[in-house]
Amino acid sequence: MNLVASKRESIKKIIAFFLLFTVTIIANSANSEATQDSTKEKYFEISFGQSILFISNSKVLDLKKNESVVLPTNAILFFVELRPYKKLRIPIFLNLATETKQFLINNTIVNERASPTLGTGIQYRIFNYPLGKKNRVELELGPVCSFLFDSNDNFRLAPIIAGRIRLLKKEDFVLYFGNSYSIGINAFGILFGTGYIF
Repeated sequence: MNLVASKRESIKKIIAFFLLFTVTIIANSANSEATQDSTKEKYFEISFGQSILFISNSKVLDLKKNESVVLPTNAILFFVELRPYKKLRIPIFLNLATETKQFLINNTIVNERASPTLGTGIQYRIFNYPLGKKNRVELELGPVCSFLFDSNDNFRLAPIIAGRIRLLKKEDFVLYFGNSYSIGINAFGILFGTGYIF
C-alpha cells in the first residue's frame, strides 16, 4: 500500500513540475521583445532522423528479480516543429521502431514489441549563438508528452524531458543532435537528423 501511495505522490510531483515549467515558458515568451521569429516568412521545420532508444523492461518485477541489460532500439524519427513565437516552439514527432526491444537477462536475449510513439509538447529556445552571417547554433529544451500503446495494447501517456542542439545553415537547413528521458516509461533516447525550415 505504501508503494502505491509513493507512486501517486511521485506522479503528482511530476505533473506539478510540468505545469510550472510550461507556465514559466509561456510567460517568458509573452514578455519577450519580439513575438515573431527572426525569419519572418518561415514558420515551421520538417526533419527526418533517427532515434536510439534505451527502453526499460515493462515487467518491473523481472527487472528486480534478474539482472537485466537494456540493449538500444533503433527507430526512424519524423519530426515537425511549429514556431509561432521567437523563442517558443511546438514539436510534433513520430518514432517508428525498426526492431524489437531487447534485454539481456542471465545471458539470454529477451525480445518485446517496441510500440510506435506519437508526441507533442513545448520547447523553449535557451540560447542562440551566431556563427557568421547566416549560420547559428541553438539549444532547445522543454517538456513533451508521448502517446503509445504498450505490449499489452494499453494506451499510455508518458511525460518526457527533451532537448536538442541545432546547427542552422543559411537560415533554412538544420542539423541536430539531442536526447530525451521519458519519466513514465523510464526510457533514455538519443536523436539526430537533418531538416529544412519553411
